[in-house]
Amino acid sequence: MGWFKRLKDGIQTATRNKKEAPEGLWHQCVRCKEASTMKELRENFYKCPKCNYHTRIGSYDYFDLLYDEQEYGLLFEELRSKDMLHFTDLKPYPDRLADAYKKNRVTDAITVAVGKVNDLPLVVAAMDFKFIGGSMGSVVGERISKAIDFCIEEKIPFMIISKTGGARMMEAAFSLMQMAKTSAKLTRLAKAQLPFFSMLTDPTTGGVTASFAMLGDVNFAEPEALIGFAGPRVIKETIKRELPDGFQTSEFLLEHGFLDFIVDRKDLKDRMAELLQLFAVVHPQTEA
Repeated sequence: MGWFKRLKDGIQTATRNKKEAPEGLWHQCVRCKEASTMKELRENFYKCPKCNYHTRIGSYDYFDLLYDEQEYGLLFEELRSKDMLHFTDLKPYPDRLADAYKKNRVTDAITVAVGKVNDLPLVVAAMDFKFIGGSMGSVVGERISKAIDFCIEEKIPFMIISKTGGARMMEAAFSLMQMAKTSAKLTRLAKAQLPFFSMLTDPTTGGVTASFAMLGDVNFAEPEALIGFAGPRVIKETIKRELPDGFQTSEFLLEHGFLDFIVDRKDLKDRMAELLQLFAVVHPQTEA
């Protein structure tokens, strides 16, 4: 009855003098709508403490979760997207890139890092949905390509964490070419007998799903992630049929054989360490 006491005692605070909660202090779960502090969310591996919903996180968050002591080195940061087609829709492509650089810590929709997971070396290329919807442009394809070359040279396993809306329309055919480019490069990785782990997170759609995201030696996902090529609405309108419950979720794909397993984010590092031991690679520095 705090409001009644304030009214009875004549306590009034002008709207202009009311203090708002500091931005970034609280988080509201998109599923259960419960509020938690950002501190609680971080300590719970960026999952809702109430319902375990996995919130979307960025490239650096995954690196911090995976790598020992949160220590890693970044690769190929010098690569930047270019406006090769002089593309303009609601705004010119260079302006979109400038906005993305200003709002994000990452320099494109994928960031590549190298470090150790339980003392085992691993190269991770993690996508970030906040950078133009995690769209696959020429820089995404080139960073993956160079990361594979690096893995082959250093004999290190490779992992991609996908989180994307698909191809980057501002680069048109240049974007679509990355599907074939990355798939061909992954063939070279396989011939070098190095493992490729593909982790799919919410959402993983479009040309990324149709190329490198589904080509892992082991394909796995976070719980309840949206995974597919076209969106459910497009499919429904095309086939004129109702879709099954849970269609295009991680659980649906696991049931139908498209995934090897689903991993809770808190178990990700331990599971990756198990996979690295299972696919043990003799590192050049450890050869007899």
